[in-house]
Amino acid sequence: MTQAIQKDTLLADDSLPLPPPDLWSDEPPLESDLHRDQIDLLVRLIRWIFRPTGLGGRSDVYVAGNLTVYYSPNQKKSEFFRGPDIFVVLGTDPRRRRSWTVWHENGQYPNLVIELLSDSTAEVDRGEKKEIYQSIWRVPEYFWFDPVTLEFQGFQLTQGRYEALTPNSQGHLWSEELGFYLGIHDRQLRLFNENSSLVPLQEEEAEERAEQAEELAEKAEQRADEAQQRSELLAAKLRELGIDPDQLL
Repeated sequence: MTQAIQKDTLLADDSLPLPPPDLWSDEPPLESDLHRDQIDLLVRLIRWIFRPTGLGGRSDVYVAGNLTVYYSPNQKKSEFFRGPDIFVVLGTDPRRRRSWTVWHENGQYPNLVIELLSDSTAEVDRGEKKEIYQSIWRVPEYFWFDPVTLEFQGFQLTQGRYEALTPNSQGHLWSEELGFYLGIHDRQLRLFNENSSLVPLQEEEAEERAEQAEELAEKAEQRADEAQQRSELLAAKLRELGIDPDQLL
């Protein structure tokens, strides 16, 4: 078990030499395409919705996948680091980083962590990492998801301990940090609105708008055809009555 380190010990100590502020991540390659695709999906989705004009409507959200978080109280890259599969930090600069180095981020830790279970990591994710996120990082919310078996569970930090979140009738878990539900759709972990509707990716939103525009165009064309048919029927009726419709224009 990793030695417990309190958050308040991780602020920069002026007596210690600081390493470079932008350390490279040390995370290994991902285990499968399922894991890689899931990380990519959630990172892109969270970035998309937490833009100023997005559903989240803010510009101070940082999200990363398979990136190292360094949290050594001695400000050393060689000790005390973990690499969550996905983590979100609120109230910070959303700029891209090579890693998240706590002592260069004003002692700030993630607000939410998601781990993707696999045969080689599930035991650590359910045990050691959960303990670290709860007792050392004090992450407000922790979720795990298995892209193969679809095991899905979430926890909220309550009085220093993780309490399991209760799913709604759709099996979704509410994230207070994100303001959205997390749930499974088409065998992938996705975000849902409070009314349980799926939050679309950027490309899905663009496709939906294109389909709506096409539908509106088809309806307009249909209305134009119907108007033309009515005009032709009226003209035929006038001719039956001995009236030339062209003379009425």
